[in-house]
Amino acid sequence: MQVSEARQDYRNSVSVIVPAYNAASTLSACLKSAQRAKPLEIILVDDGSSDETPTIAASFGVKLIRTEGRSGPAAARNLGARAARGAVLFFVDADVQMYDGTVDRVWDAFQVDPSLDALIGSYDDSPADPDFLSQYKNLMHCFVHQSAQTEASTFWSGCGAIRRDLFLAHSGFSSDYGRPAIEDIELGYRLIQARRKIRLDRELCVKHLKRWTFWGLVKTDILDRGIPWSELILRDRNMPNDLNLALSQRVSVALVYLLLAVALAAAIRWHGYILIPGYIGVFLLLSRYWIDESRVRSRSATVFMYAILGSIGWLCYRQHMIALIPLTLMSLVLVSVGHRYSLNESRRWIQTAAGLVWAASVTCTIVVYLPLHPVFLVLAILALAIIVLNNQFYVFLAGKRGRLFALAAVPFHLLYHFYNGISFGVGTIRWIWNSYRRSAVPAWIRIDPRS
Repeated sequence: MQVSEARQDYRNSVSVIVPAYNAASTLSACLKSAQRAKPLEIILVDDGSSDETPTIAASFGVKLIRTEGRSGPAAARNLGARAARGAVLFFVDADVQMYDGTVDRVWDAFQVDPSLDALIGSYDDSPADPDFLSQYKNLMHCFVHQSAQTEASTFWSGCGAIRRDLFLAHSGFSSDYGRPAIEDIELGYRLIQARRKIRLDRELCVKHLKRWTFWGLVKTDILDRGIPWSELILRDRNMPNDLNLALSQRVSVALVYLLLAVALAAAIRWHGYILIPGYIGVFLLLSRYWIDESRVRSRSATVFMYAILGSIGWLCYRQHMIALIPLTLMSLVLVSVGHRYSLNESRRWIQTAAGLVWAASVTCTIVVYLPLHPVFLVLAILALAIIVLNNQFYVFLAGKRGRLFALAAVPFHLLYHFYNGISFGVGTIRWIWNSYRRSAVPAWIRIDPRS
């Protein structure tokens, strides 16, 4: 069948399935975009929402299905899949916005390649929420998918399509996950084990509408993704060199821990003196995030940053480095001024000038006050190695949002590698403990969780 002929019939082939829990803030934009894409049907599965989610869904005339209380997105998607009529199930989250040709592209992919079993896309490079943390997190997701292998190693339900008969034959998403977690990754692992073909289409993009908070980001990355994914890797003995598990990312985790170990040894050797320049550098890098958070009156971010600023002042006083305090405050003002004009094309030079002076201030602080010692050469080499390994990501951020944005993302990216190590450690302990508990159960009553 030719693509042009197939497209005429796509309305009878693709079912869009959207699980939703208290998604009133983004659901209208999601459903409007889905209707413009004109699939066969749109199925909204309300997972026990307490807000206006069901009312909004009903106003769009979509097929509305309700779960019996909060069941989790995995169970909600499975419920929608069983009710779907399309030959292809297209899963999207309630906080994403499709483009007009998205469904066309999904259907064309399955028609052009009859051997294709599942297809995933990515977030685009223009996240909807303008604040720093949301831009950083969504752009990182975009970069990871855009840099991944086209022969995908797993599935993604944020923007993922699969043949309905295959989905049902593999029992859909695992209902063991009662909240948003790695149910899509786990399904992808099972499909790969069954030698099914999953492809990543870098041109299949959706816009993410979610606003990330710091604690929400950390909680999601550790509890909902990192730890259960680590257990899944150990369960299936499968760590592909792809996505967040690429070799460069694993090496980056090891280097971050090595960097922290050397820095701790240096701090013990030189006490507070060695802490101050690095402390100031981190504070100034975080200031871009702080400025964005202050616009939405994030009390936790403000308290955290004032606590860092106060501790810097106390350390400078104790170590007789008072001159660093006004330098730090001046650099903070420059970051604020530069950020104010970051979206004003006619005054972009102000941002550039402020960024240069800010960078010079940070550099002078480090060069003047760090003592000459081989330990600091080791620290510099480790930091440079991490930057080189992740250079393409930082270049990507600089190209999309500017160099100052890329610099401000560095502490969050290092933190990301740090808690990825924690996640893998905790996941390994949990897997060993659960394996021990299962081995203590008599074989005749033991149940395979995948069955």
